[in-house]
Amino acid sequence: MRLTFLGGAEEVGRSCIIVSTEKTRIMLDAGVKVESRNNEYPEVTDREARSLDGVFLTHAHLDHCGFTPHLFAKAYQGKIYATKPTHELLNVQIADYMRLSNPRDVTKEALQRMSKSVKVVDYRKPMKIKDLIVEFIPAGHILGSALIKVTNQGKSLIYTGDINLTTTKLLEGADLKDLSASTLITESTYGGKDDVFPNEKELAKAMVHSIKHTLLSGGKVIIPSFAVQRGQEVLLFLDDFMNSGVLPKVPIYVDGAIGKVLRIHRHNVIFCRKEIQSKILMSDYDPFKSDNFVMVEAKSMRQKIVDGDACIIVTTAGMLTGGPVVFYLKRLAKDSLNKLILVGFQPEGTAGRALQDGAKEIDFHDERLKVSLSVEVFHMSAHADRRQLEMIPKKIAGLQNIFIVHGEKKKAEALKDFFKNKYHVVIPKIGESFNI
Repeated sequence: MRLTFLGGAEEVGRSCIIVSTEKTRIMLDAGVKVESRNNEYPEVTDREARSLDGVFLTHAHLDHCGFTPHLFAKAYQGKIYATKPTHELLNVQIADYMRLSNPRDVTKEALQRMSKSVKVVDYRKPMKIKDLIVEFIPAGHILGSALIKVTNQGKSLIYTGDINLTTTKLLEGADLKDLSASTLITESTYGGKDDVFPNEKELAKAMVHSIKHTLLSGGKVIIPSFAVQRGQEVLLFLDDFMNSGVLPKVPIYVDGAIGKVLRIHRHNVIFCRKEIQSKILMSDYDPFKSDNFVMVEAKSMRQKIVDGDACIIVTTAGMLTGGPVVFYLKRLAKDSLNKLILVGFQPEGTAGRALQDGAKEIDFHDERLKVSLSVEVFHMSAHADRRQLEMIPKKIAGLQNIFIVHGEKKKAEALKDFFKNKYHVVIPKIGESFNI
């Protein structure tokens, strides 16, 4: 097999890898790097797109799936392979992406062909694509996320996509039982030596204390989040503490696509933790339909929220690159009673990273914004931290080679230093190819 890295190498975003043999060419992920001004795409030519025998998506975050409509604009004629939740979430994500980015090359006809091309696959059921065998394995990252195992003539590779080994409020951790492969392609988002997440209980206690302090002071709490998974984790977290009386009863406003995705989680609850399923089946309480949540159904509601009393606003986008959070932050940033809580990864060069690093004035969507509200960071990450990343190769029998992707260069290099004495480790550059 031959690997070609067309995106996601020495960076976070636009994940895209070609796996090829003499007979077959498939693509693992087709993402975009969504920036506030210009998006970046994988280096996929029209000829490359037409040559593919299949596109396999690990999950429905835009940095792994957002390039799919562009493939059909490039005359790709094949199938998109994904789990059932990924298929449903893909529709929401692409609709949101088209509305915010409005890429010129993607026509309605291309979108229609894309929507008809998805083939739903089950976990742990290998499928044959010419001379390749492809298998999806639960990755624990978001609803429907998967590791992808590709086998040719008895030799296998495993691609983590984005992975999480720990159990969250919604999902079990990745299923790493009985894995074997000679090659691993692993993410490195939190591959730095010091990227160790705090104890979950300690984080929850600190975050709740912070939110409570702001609410009791009459302030508003903005929690920008990914529409998929992080937003739902945050909502269930807040709901639990509000129902227990630890947090004061204030509206939890849900804005952006987070509400739609919450409903998709409810429809696909069979893919969630058994505890969630049991709670719904065995009691009258459905955490996906809590009375604490107020859906922002119209833009006109936003100004009323800004002008109103203390509340919590859970909204897209998690990296402050667009979406409703732009409205809220521009209007609430100058009041020191308010608070912005960052719960996810903030890439270098973004407004989120600047605020995380302590900036009091930022360039924010065509405006120089002075920031007086407090900014706090509580990593509710759906990614593996450094300790988990160190464990993954130990779970794979026969492993010899590791390719490190989906991480800032310094993170990838730190992870390479840890693995290099035991494995052949490569940090690929975009455009590079390797035989395995």
